[in-house]
Amino acid sequence: MSRTLLLMRHAKAEPGHGAMDIDRALADRGRRHAEEVGRLLAERGYVPDHVLCSAALRTRQTLDGVLRGMGEAAGRLEVDYSEAAYLAGTDALLEMITYVDPQVRTLLVVGHNPTIARLAAAFVGEDVLVSYPPGTVSAVELDVEWLYTAPGTGAGTLLN
Repeated sequence: MSRTLLLMRHAKAEPGHGAMDIDRALADRGRRHAEEVGRLLAERGYVPDHVLCSAALRTRQTLDGVLRGMGEAAGRLEVDYSEAAYLAGTDALLEMITYVDPQVRTLLVVGHNPTIARLAAAFVGEDVLVSYPPGTVSAVELDVEWLYTAPGTGAGTLLN
């Protein structure tokens, strides 16, 4: 059974003057872009049945926009909001992915740079690190169960 890993950097956030980083909100442009990404994912058939989302406000707002953009295609899905994902480095985030229920076919991870870009680069190619702007999402088609997810176990591509 193949699996799809969607790696998304949160959409454009406000600068956060005086706010704690975890409480930074999306900019209006980021809200619009998140919905556009949701429509793009639905149009291309990338509809998650599980989400791992950083607990930061901007990632939660990004996910809300993506799901609005997907509309009815999103259906009911399970979302794990994780404070650990907010601070996770590449290895820690990859380990979190390995714990996903084996029944999940498509996993969306909404997180932060540089972690998301580095993880995407491990599957898509190092040139991804050059530019992985807010709202970017990659799709990785895995040939293994989540437990065995690692670079080299699937092929990825940038979607936007």
